Amino acid sequence: MSFNTANKTILIAPLNWGLGHATRCIPIIKALQENNFIPIIASDGIALELLQKEFPYVQTLKLPSYQIEYAKNGKNFKWKLLKNFPEMIKAIWKEEKKVRKWIKKYDIDGIISDNRLGVFSKKIPSVYLTHQLNVMTGSTTWFTSILHQHIIKKHDECWVPDFEGTPNLSYKLGHIENPDFNLKYIGALSRMQKKETPKLYDLMIILSGPEPQRGLLEDKLKVEILRYKGSVVFIKGIVEKDQKKEQIDHVTFYNFMNSRQLEQTFNESEIVLCRSGYTTIMDLVKLEKKAYFIPTPGQYEQEYLAKKLKEEGLVPYSKQDDFSIEDLKEIENYKGLPLLEIPINWKHLFEVFEK
Repeated sequence: MSFNTANKTILIAPLNWGLGHATRCIPIIKALQENNFIPIIASDGIALELLQKEFPYVQTLKLPSYQIEYAKNGKNFKWKLLKNFPEMIKAIWKEEKKVRKWIKKYDIDGIISDNRLGVFSKKIPSVYLTHQLNVMTGSTTWFTSILHQHIIKKHDECWVPDFEGTPNLSYKLGHIENPDFNLKYIGALSRMQKKETPKLYDLMIILSGPEPQRGLLEDKLKVEILRYKGSVVFIKGIVEKDQKKEQIDHVTFYNFMNSRQLEQTFNESEIVLCRSGYTTIMDLVKLEKKAYFIPTPGQYEQEYLAKKLKEEGLVPYSKQDDFSIEDLKEIENYKGLPLLEIPINWKHLFEVFEK
């Protein structure tokens, strides 16, 4: 099938929840450009700031914030979300209105929403990107999963950044029996490429996610790495206007890195200490890196993935409160994430926007 995509405008809108949704949209935005589409990026907070740095010449629009905050105590995570739920609903209504206006104002031809619940349209082709067909919330998983699948059905297609069969990366998060919506498994999404480079760092620490948990882990690890024997690069995951670099003894600190710098640093590092977020897992698969996970306290999805990968003998993990730097020795007893790679057929995927 051949078609002309010249000048078709696609709105791509990642959720601002940590940086994972934004970073996994980077290869999609590049693919849109390479296939003669015009992307417009819409998000809020640090997700929008990061994408503005990655694509300074792409138009960006600001969406309302979902007001997602973590509790200091991971056990209160669900109740914190419930408390914020009314504000989240308001934000979803507001973004629905904004999207309707933007479609007319910017002559938008299609939509890709990465977990933004109000970014869709019945008038133009709409795609929903998610690895969470099932949404882990403990005892209420059945309800949140049904609710999420109801939202997915509003879209023409649902793209899951994973593999349909086994092995796969999302396990029951991204796999359901007999889906009643148009589901496509597109393979792992990563902005990273493996390169053969000299090793500069024995350990790479990369943080992400909403506050206060990101900051709490940063404070803990700054103390723990004082006992680490080896060179460390520590990326705090704080997106600011200017990049800051600081050398303290055997540790090189950065507030943030862009994609090119991150790719280089991953390749220059022997092992990685990080959260067990799904986008991070996809990056580690692409880079064939051995890692150690500290899931965000109370975030059921990260805890589930960390547990599954440990059970498979691939990656060890620890609860945040229990972690000590000596635990990194466990990595030697695990196989590391396997390289799972199928080239993404972007032209085939983008045919949805020819409807």
